[in-house]
Amino acid sequence: MDMLIAGNWRGAADRRTEEVRSPFDGRTIDTVPVATVQDAEAALDRAEIGSHVQRNTPAHVRVDILLRAAALADERAEDIAQTISAETGKPITEARGEASRSGNIIRLAAYEGSQLYGSTLPLDANAGTGLDKIGFTLRQPVGIVVTITPFNYPALLVLHKIAPALAAGNAVVLKPARATPLTALKLAQCFVDAGLPPEALSVITGPGSSLGDVLVTDPRVRKVSFTGSTGVGTRLSSIAGVKKLSLELGASCPVIILPDADLELAATAVAAGGYVNAGQVCISVQRVIVDRRVEADFLDALVPKVEAIAVGNPKEESTRLGSLISEEEASRVHSSIMEARHSGARVLTGGDRDGAVVTPAVVAGVDPRSPLCRNELFGPAVAVSSVEDMESAIALANDSEYGLGAGIFTSDVANTVQAMRQIDAGNIHINWSPLWRADLMPYGGLKGSGIGKEGVRSAVQEMTEEKTVVLHGRPW
Repeated sequence: MDMLIAGNWRGAADRRTEEVRSPFDGRTIDTVPVATVQDAEAALDRAEIGSHVQRNTPAHVRVDILLRAAALADERAEDIAQTISAETGKPITEARGEASRSGNIIRLAAYEGSQLYGSTLPLDANAGTGLDKIGFTLRQPVGIVVTITPFNYPALLVLHKIAPALAAGNAVVLKPARATPLTALKLAQCFVDAGLPPEALSVITGPGSSLGDVLVTDPRVRKVSFTGSTGVGTRLSSIAGVKKLSLELGASCPVIILPDADLELAATAVAAGGYVNAGQVCISVQRVIVDRRVEADFLDALVPKVEAIAVGNPKEESTRLGSLISEEEASRVHSSIMEARHSGARVLTGGDRDGAVVTPAVVAGVDPRSPLCRNELFGPAVAVSSVEDMESAIALANDSEYGLGAGIFTSDVANTVQAMRQIDAGNIHINWSPLWRADLMPYGGLKGSGIGKEGVRSAVQEMTEEKTVVLHGRPW
């Protein structure tokens, strides 16, 4: 499948290609170009034209284009789902759930992008002068937006970036994950077929190590939106220059379970929140911090639910956990689990590896200082540690360089308020796991988990700029 540069489906300048393979069985799904620096620069050149076209396109026209793109995404949802499943190893049922949200994200973006309200300024409150003046603010698109997306949600995370950017009147250059470019290209086809101005969108495929630097450092780019590791995000922020940045980075999300919690509900939520997409989710449950008084009962409820997760071929309807994105990643996750066991933790279930598949694991008695807790796992395992009281639980939840999501299970309103106030996370869920997201809600982290917010309305704000206008009349 060719990449897209300003309406043209084409190969790389040097004609190199690479295979996209299924992580589950290794079969070749398709081939894509390996873009060169020259290709990246060509995409930016065309985006410079596209930014002017987009800025001068009325909002109602942009809305019509995006609504057509959304309808096409709906029509092609099954093909998009099959592509997601094939290139990620995600169970087809999960892939269908992801694909089914595509059209709705685009529609939501179409609306929010048409609502670029300003505000009036009370200049007459300025002492001495101002009554003869009128002030207000305007929002306008930033111009060129570069978006860099990861492999784990190749439809949702692409659309959470490009749809708000296009809706707000920007031109976009997208660099999808090298492992999962096909979904991004099929979504781009929806926008092309809907009549998007050609220069408004380019999708280039290939290595982020060479293409990312070219895209991020170019002074014509006014906004970079990146989702990925904290290490890469830190580097991008150091080289980007003077431009707006949104960085959605790593996490090690905690869930606190207090003695007054509904343990059955907590076990159900953790059994879902720790293993969806084989745990390859930034807001996946990684650390379970449970009050010592209910630890045994909670584990008794959790382990059978985890053991009931059907592991197997992603294409089978009954499968609930497929492969990780690569055998290398599966080996890393398996090693982390085994290292915790060697350090004294107990693997109550799972943790075995077969190729790129790791069976869902529950690891109890984990030292909170261990790598299984401190580092982002991005795999199908939860680390359970016990504490004596609420204060210790919150302290342990906050004892991390990350701060993306958190959950707490309690029936006490006072505990709930304390958790909301004191847990340092961008998203806090009461009586559910952090693995829940509505596409309209603000989404982003604190500390090393990033800067800026996604969620369609927030993304539109991030991808526009505000300017102040003052009309000067004659003094009365």
